[in-house]
Amino acid sequence: MQLDPAGRIVSVRQRLSAAACVLLAAGVPAGARADPAGAAAPDTAAWQLDATGLIYGEENRANVVEPVARLTRLFPDGQTLSGQFTIDAISGASPTGALPSGQAQTTTSASGTVTTIPAGQIPTKPFRDLRGAVDLEWQRPLGSLFTATTGGHFSREKDYQSLGANVKFSLDVLRRLATLTAGVGYNRDGVFPVGGTPPGLSDGTVILTTAPNPKRVTTGVVGLSRVLTRRWLVGVDASRTSERGYLTEPYKVVSVVDSVSGLPIGQLTDSRPSTRSRNDVLASSVYHLTDDVIYASYRYYWDDWGVRSNTFDVKYRHELPQGTYVEPHLRVYTQTPARFFRFGLVQGAPLPAFATSDDRLGPLRTATLGATFGFHIPDQPGDFTVRGEYIRQWGRGHPADALGAMRQFDLFPAENIGSLVAGYSVQF
Repeated sequence: MQLDPAGRIVSVRQRLSAAACVLLAAGVPAGARADPAGAAAPDTAAWQLDATGLIYGEENRANVVEPVARLTRLFPDGQTLSGQFTIDAISGASPTGALPSGQAQTTTSASGTVTTIPAGQIPTKPFRDLRGAVDLEWQRPLGSLFTATTGGHFSREKDYQSLGANVKFSLDVLRRLATLTAGVGYNRDGVFPVGGTPPGLSDGTVILTTAPNPKRVTTGVVGLSRVLTRRWLVGVDASRTSERGYLTEPYKVVSVVDSVSGLPIGQLTDSRPSTRSRNDVLASSVYHLTDDVIYASYRYYWDDWGVRSNTFDVKYRHELPQGTYVEPHLRVYTQTPARFFRFGLVQGAPLPAFATSDDRLGPLRTATLGATFGFHIPDQPGDFTVRGEYIRQWGRGHPADALGAMRQFDLFPAENIGSLVAGYSVQF
């Protein structure tokens, strides 16, 4: 699957990423760079291996198994060269965007797949995909205060390919108590839906092309991190991303409903603009207590599709005996819908220029509660982590303009999501 599973994976990674990672991305001041436990890296270490395994599952929907391995070469002069290898095995079912009905619904896709949805259920479509990705990064100090980082990315799945490059520069100032960071990235992607690309807001029986659809993504980021005291580190990042090309989700549909009964009587394909500008500002804080550490962040996001979101993220790392720790995690996310989000289109009304019923562009809410346990096995190299999280996702599924039978259903029902991540890191 193209945008749906990929979008799901992206959101999973965002949910599971540590708040402090943003500070690292912005460039942590040299005076603050240290091992989480406070120990310096061994001078004799030449390599570092970081490996994780993710198991992610949505209630009656998507399931993901994702092993990741990152190998880094540590050079005596401070340079690092790393390669990351990722495999995503994705399966399950994804909402099509169509509305539930009081009777069974049977649809046939452009590829000929016939799907029947029982009465009263949110229509979903089964899928299965395998994604492979390779990321390379070279970090090189240029003098004592300046660092340059360059990277490249390639990923491929059944109907999507991504090829990108990025560069980032970091400068330590104020006696290395602050770091300024600026970077740019560019992705040259291709989208080639199974069965071909249908026109937007059509019945899906006509195919425009079976050739790849181009998609280009340009990103710029600037950041500042600052050591305020011996215990307190803060950071602010701002980014802007410009997307152009094929941004429609070819597997999503929008229901057409009867103007009186509100019952679905047909469906049209998803249609979105060919450009999108995304912006976000992220403020992060890390405070070291006597033993424990508090991580907190707030992110505000907005784009020219009308989506606005707020993300609050808090973690508290509590040190335990013998080098172990536990880190509870709480995250709250709220989102406004895109301007062209519709639960359904009324039969006979003029068609809009764009329309989507994709829940990821709807009035979305999520709450995440989880914890990480870190430990070290005596007389054995490396550190282990185990992280589990429960995510509750829901939306405003009773719109004021719902017609007839649409009022009987929760059009954006709550969803339960769980994830488990195991990690291992060692230098040798």
